Amino acid sequence: MADSDLSNADLSSADLIDADILIIGAGPAGLFASYYAGMRGLDVVLVDSLDHLGGQVAALYPEKFIYDVAGFPAVRGRDLIAGLVEQAASADPRILLGEECSTLEDQPDGTLIAATTAGTRIHCGAVLITGGIGRFTPRPLPAVDAYTGGGIHRAVGPAEEYAEHDVVIVGGGDSAVDWANMLAETARSVTIVHRRARFTAHESSVARLRESSARVIMEAELVELLGDPAVEQVIVKGAKQDFLETIPASVVVPALGHIAALGPISGWGLRVEARQIEVGTDMSTGRPRVFAAGDITDYPGKVRLMAVGFGEAATAVNNIAVLLRPGEDVFPGHSSELPRAVGAGIGV
Repeated sequence: MADSDLSNADLSSADLIDADILIIGAGPAGLFASYYAGMRGLDVVLVDSLDHLGGQVAALYPEKFIYDVAGFPAVRGRDLIAGLVEQAASADPRILLGEECSTLEDQPDGTLIAATTAGTRIHCGAVLITGGIGRFTPRPLPAVDAYTGGGIHRAVGPAEEYAEHDVVIVGGGDSAVDWANMLAETARSVTIVHRRARFTAHESSVARLRESSARVIMEAELVELLGDPAVEQVIVKGAKQDFLETIPASVVVPALGHIAALGPISGWGLRVEARQIEVGTDMSTGRPRVFAAGDITDYPGKVRLMAVGFGEAATAVNNIAVLLRPGEDVFPGHSSELPRAVGAGIGV
């Protein structure tokens, strides 16, 4: 299912949206929390500052295989997100993409009103923060940032789409090297440019890169992109050796990593340490009706795995359900005993 199938583009900035639960962050934990909230009969609004669903997985490694998700010996990032989106759709959440929650105000009746940077206001019974590492933005690369043409790919799509392209990748970390290895098998040419003398990627990945058809240029930097309306060439300059080289390029992938920040959430009166929100065993944050789950949380013994985030999302939602509907049980019952209406008839 495409992101647009879930989004509510007809909402105006002046609308006050009512919901049982506001989920902030549409990565894996947020998508699973949306599904689980629907399973508990809660009305959901899901907000993300990115313009797409899937968080870091969709933005940074959609083509990489993930090996530590229960039930999948190996699953490609984009396939996992597609499944989570389909699952979340069964809750019929209202999705607000490209909006960041900026303020959160307590109401006299104990409910909350959140406002986004786009002016949307959400009135909710509880908030669940599943923002991963928080808001993340690409590290600057002056030559790319100054270029106004096309051909810049912040994330790499399916390898077969690059068969007719000359690809230049800038960076030396895991994402840069993994993408170079993947595209070396399909692209017309792959060149990886790194400003240092050594890669920081995993040694086995670097060894595979050295054996591939990709060209490696170390201790060099990208200084200019040429072409209109899309990139056709790039100019590479040696960092130590004095050289300039023009290289064919129809796709440029800046893979220098991202800068993470909690953003406005850091001012919401939560217990925050090193960009992580401290939570209790029920995923509560200490601020009434505000919970958190996934990589953004911290507690003694915390293990930052996607599988753990899924469990935390379910724990938070079940405790929120009881908070909003006193008298209900925290344990919702076994999903195998629930009506098939939840999740039935949802297509990709």
